Amino acid sequence: MKLWLARAFLSVGFILFGASVFAAEWKPTQTVRLIVPAQGGTVDLIGRLAAEHLQQVFGVPVIVDPRPGAGGNLATDLVAKAPPDGCTILVAFTAPITVNITLMGNLSYDPLKDLTPITLAVSTPQFLTVSPTVPAKTVKEFVAYAKANPGKLNYGSVSVGSASHLTMEMFNAAAGINMLHIPYKGATPVVNELLAGRLQAAMLVPANVMPYLPDGKLRVLATTGRERFSIAPRIPTLIESGYPDFEATAWIGFMAPGKTPKAIIDRYHDEIVKAIISPAVREKLNNIYFNVVASTPEEFGKYIRWETPRWAKIIRETGAKAN
Repeated sequence: MKLWLARAFLSVGFILFGASVFAAEWKPTQTVRLIVPAQGGTVDLIGRLAAEHLQQVFGVPVIVDPRPGAGGNLATDLVAKAPPDGCTILVAFTAPITVNITLMGNLSYDPLKDLTPITLAVSTPQFLTVSPTVPAKTVKEFVAYAKANPGKLNYGSVSVGSASHLTMEMFNAAAGINMLHIPYKGATPVVNELLAGRLQAAMLVPANVMPYLPDGKLRVLATTGRERFSIAPRIPTLIESGYPDFEATAWIGFMAPGKTPKAIIDRYHDEIVKAIISPAVREKLNNIYFNVVASTPEEFGKYIRWETPRWAKIIRETGAKAN
């Protein structure tokens, strides 16, 4: 090997080693805010599980700051416009990252340019859930009931543009029914309205639903996964129920403002992944029925670029509206 080439490789090695060391040693010097685009629910919970670990390793306060509203856009815009200093992090989910750019248009931020992926942390299928006031125990019976009562059934979602919104619109279109969409700010009010019988249906993640199944306060007709969910193997998939290729998952991840230095992104990635794969946190995630993904920043970015046109196609085909 020529001397100059050897020196070049040696220089690159020192640069990479130095960057790695810097990433491992970087810590915020002031309070960190994890901005959550919802009030309560699983997005908030995932943020709090990460915050507990980050506060321990960083030695500064790490605050979970719920900012619901506008389908997650308010919180996402706040992070997109924050200084890229590692002190403001977004707990991201489907709507404000991959959906609203098509559903709403004219966003004040560009998810691909103004935010930097850290990790796609967890994912889960959704449950087609109905109030016990609905006299249907199967998907087929529910569709028949909806067709027999046009304009009388309401479904709730955790926010406009969320997976719970668009997945139900997918189901409306696939089943040839028309339920009225009522958006809320988070899962808790949706569940409360289902329990009270003021909503007839919703697509919700298992954690929101499972506590109410044993005593029949809520009923699950199907799951949106490609295969039956391991914790509820008796619940059929929508694919099994007569809707081929019907698959939709909900996910939660972490993102930073655009132009955040790679060393900061890498440190957050390393620490958040350590948190969610630790036995204690993994057990908590299992208890709320989430699968750990723990992707790299690059994998998360690739996933966002794949999901965005996919949801755009669904929005166009179903005619889903923001209000």
